[in-house]
Amino acid sequence: MSQTLIAALQNPALYPHPVEQVRVIETHISWVLLTGTYVYKIKKPVNFGFLDFTDLAARKHFCEEELRLNQRLTDGLYLDVLPITGSESEPRLGGDGPAIEYALKCREFPQSGLLSEVQARGELTTDHIDALARQIAEFHQRTPQVPQENPLGTAEAVMAPVRQNFEQIRPLLSDKADLQQLDALESWAESSFERLLPVLQSRKVNGSIRECHGDIHLGNAALIDGNVVLFDCIEFNEPFRFTDVCADYAFLAMDLEDRGLKCHARRFVNQYLERTGDYQSLEILNFYKAYRALVRAKIALFSLAFQNDAVQKAATLRQYRNYANLAESYSAIPSRFLAVTVGVSAVGKSSVAMRLVEALGAVRLRSDVERKRLFGEQQSGQEGTLKGGIYSDDASQATYQRLNQLAADILRTGYPVVLDATFLKHVQRQAAREVADATGVPYLILDCQAPDSVIAGWLAQRQAQGVDPSDATLEVVQAQQAGREALDNDELAHSKRVDTQDSASLDALVANIRQRLPGI
Repeated sequence: MSQTLIAALQNPALYPHPVEQVRVIETHISWVLLTGTYVYKIKKPVNFGFLDFTDLAARKHFCEEELRLNQRLTDGLYLDVLPITGSESEPRLGGDGPAIEYALKCREFPQSGLLSEVQARGELTTDHIDALARQIAEFHQRTPQVPQENPLGTAEAVMAPVRQNFEQIRPLLSDKADLQQLDALESWAESSFERLLPVLQSRKVNGSIRECHGDIHLGNAALIDGNVVLFDCIEFNEPFRFTDVCADYAFLAMDLEDRGLKCHARRFVNQYLERTGDYQSLEILNFYKAYRALVRAKIALFSLAFQNDAVQKAATLRQYRNYANLAESYSAIPSRFLAVTVGVSAVGKSSVAMRLVEALGAVRLRSDVERKRLFGEQQSGQEGTLKGGIYSDDASQATYQRLNQLAADILRTGYPVVLDATFLKHVQRQAAREVADATGVPYLILDCQAPDSVIAGWLAQRQAQGVDPSDATLEVVQAQQAGREALDNDELAHSKRVDTQDSASLDALVANIRQRLPGI
């Protein structure tokens, strides 16, 4: 890219809008000109193998692709592709004559809004995490599937870059311990691939390979006008973008864990799964997280060749080892358990279950969510929500069967599970107990309690907010209390009372489970 052109484009008078100063950010593949109101992004004429921008027509094409692809996830952020005409010393944005270059025009936003910056300031909240989960889940459900005849997304295509990582990393290492760890990671990756081959093959068949984002991490998400916005997807390489939705969301989960935000990572995964129902992806999640971590580790090592300072090199090696250790952590065998909540609607069961998600890595399965995944929304005119429509006895029985089947599948993949439902009947609790026995995991009943006044207050609050999947009313809660079957002596031996309005009670619950299962 001509320095003459970039220097000329820093003239504020060239722009058709007020500009006081033009700031330039240079990356390895582009120049980014910030004017205060708009950003103009120009691609460098470079070829790195995984991208080739050496031809002007290619740069135009990929500017247009970047515009198209990012408009899938943003509104009013990516605006236009403009030709740059004139000469390098006297360029014009738009105008007549042949284009000498192309620029992608975007709305500028403060860099302080990047979620990576928000997190660095300690201001990242669960609301941000939930918004990301919602946005990514909705995007994955509407983005096109990769056609079956396209070789991208096959099991062999998935494994090729995994193997390439090890081939590219090994020559860059000299420390014996680093090389031994890499060998162990490679062995785990190969054995995992063999074990997961049927799942990876089924993901291609069932439509889980889609035109994804390809680069989801906190640095590519921002708070804009108070909303979480995901941007800067991969436009230059189809294999990076035509991938399993699990590989796509695994990147963010890994990025959060690398930043020490394990609770946020667990919450994100669980919220994503509740929205998509893609619980099968749990089988391959750690495989993809390890792959993403080693990609980051490899990129860190690539910079060693350009570093002469010993302190800088040592810092780079530490960064590599942090990612390699993170990848290694995904090969650990977890401790599993099955917990069920017992309690009336609005007693706080879902909050208790989410606490186990964040603190212990459990997967929460909600009856309110799975019921509607099975039967859809309750229709008006159907006998309220006590026994009619999707709340009939048959529908409720099918919902509990669905929860138990999902729990058994997830437990076999290695994750603990908490079933978030009322479980007011002995037969419902016994069926869950049989799942725990069949999968060989500890069984725990969470007896959720709160004063009636607290329950009524929480119920009114969530009805006013209108975002909770539960349709329960105060009448339903009263009927549940009247029909509740008490825990028998055997169930009491496996139960733990949780006062849901008392945070100390929740802390004690988590500590108790950790004491019983020290590997959790």
